Amino acid sequence: MTVPLPPDVVLPRLRGSFGRAYYYAVETPSTQELPPEDAPHGAVALAEHQTEGRGRRDRVWIDAPGAGLTFSLVLRPPPPVKRWPELTIVAAEAVAGAIGPGATIKEPNDVLLDGAKVAGVLAQARLPARVVVGIGVNVGVVPWEGAAAVDADRLELLVEILARLERGYDGWVRERSAGAWLVRQDP
Repeated sequence: MTVPLPPDVVLPRLRGSFGRAYYYAVETPSTQELPPEDAPHGAVALAEHQTEGRGRRDRVWIDAPGAGLTFSLVLRPPPPVKRWPELTIVAAEAVAGAIGPGATIKEPNDVLLDGAKVAGVLAQARLPARVVVGIGVNVGVVPWEGAAAVDADRLELLVEILARLERGYDGWVRERSAGAWLVRQDP
């Protein structure tokens, strides 16, 4: 049986600041629409099942109710906006790392496990100042033919993805800041 992931289960297990603002639904059309406009940086919106999940190019994301891991993360990255698409790769790297050996990234937004799609990432800019990163991972159940599923505890996987994503995001911000400083210093 799949254990639900409401705030009282998730919040005590978090290792960083991501997910401290936590929006939860048993079912929703899309986790991308769950967090309110004023959700803080690092807020997570998780649903046990989403009925209208979408991927890149408006493709349908199918999840197995209660078996997959579907959530969105609110980021408030610094400018320039043209660099924000890089956050898709930052998120995909976090997901692949959390899944472990055999997980690879098929750019720009798929995570494969032994060559089959196990997860997808969709980063959507919501101007003026936020990016909502949707992540769907097949956990325990293969929802469509040709896909893969990771054999993992959903709570442990969520906690690991968020920890890795926070470190990856912080590194991305440091790189942008260092690059901006270097540009300003050039004659």
